[in-house]
Amino acid sequence: MNTVINVRMAKRLRKLREEFGYTQEKLAELSGIEYKHIQLLESKDPPAAKLDTLEKIARAFKMTPSKLLDF
Repeated sequence: MNTVINVRMAKRLRKLREEFGYTQEKLAELSGIEYKHIQLLESKDPPAAKLDTLEKIARAFKMTPSKLLDF
């Protein structure tokens, strides 16, 4: 089920990734998350991200999870 927060997170993730100059592959490498999962999280119908996934992504962007979710 697609929710507004999942779509907002997908847009935030893509925006941050582009601002940092990361490809999806690079973000996957830095976060320790499968490349295909990064693709899914940025898709038009993204799944809900688990807290540990958000923490790994936040670390890749050198920020706290709360900052990652600041949208």
